[in-house]
Amino acid sequence: MISIVTGTVEADGGTVFLDGERVGPDAVGPKKKIGYVPQDIALYEEINALDNLRFFGALYGLAGQHLDNRIEYGLELTGLKDRAKDPVAQYSGGMKRRLNIAAALLHEPDLIVLDEPTVGVDPQSRNAIFDALEILNGKGKTILYTTHYMEEVERVAIMDHGVVVAEESLAGIRRLLPQRNEVLVELVSSPAGALAPIVGTLGHTVDGATISLEIEDLSRDLPIALTALTNLGLTCRSVNTRQGSLEEVFLHLTGRSLRD
Repeated sequence: MISIVTGTVEADGGTVFLDGERVGPDAVGPKKKIGYVPQDIALYEEINALDNLRFFGALYGLAGQHLDNRIEYGLELTGLKDRAKDPVAQYSGGMKRRLNIAAALLHEPDLIVLDEPTVGVDPQSRNAIFDALEILNGKGKTILYTTHYMEEVERVAIMDHGVVVAEESLAGIRRLLPQRNEVLVELVSSPAGALAPIVGTLGHTVDGATISLEIEDLSRDLPIALTALTNLGLTCRSVNTRQGSLEEVFLHLTGRSLRD
């Protein structure tokens, strides 16, 4: 999908339009409005950040003071201004990814496509990338962001073999899991030996001093289960419910088989 949207690959079916212009391998006009940040680092590591950006700016047809202004903006936005004259080979992985973003912004694109831009980066660079994207989005830029880090997203579109199988808010996407309430009960001490079935639950597992209870109806069955634990001589330290993770939803919708 990324290759089709950026005009690198011709679609087998359907058409992509950007501002009313068809996007494709032979469509130069709309490509000028797209900034692409690839998953693989696309930089010349033997030269510094300034020279990298001058080179990529020239590919976009930029020159003179306008190019200098765009370079300064990109370095400022990505927090690399103080390291602009250092060879890229000396950069951390996070710094390289931020420079990749600066390169994609030189020509002031309307659509910014980022393919897993936070893979392998440190927390500081990750936050810097998010901050930069929020600023760009606030200025009216459209951002297409792909990730396998489920915690990064607030609205989710799950794709499987090129087909969107779900598109929901975080709360909505979690509701796609089979209905189940998991309650984690931390005990004061680990139970001695295996526990018989606990009243009020559909099942349970024990991990040290923590018992995971599967509850059908929290308001009805949880008090019964907690009373049953007390009757077994077990003292509760804390009780917490656990939501299904986005990773669990993804695997539920797409299966667990490996894919390339």
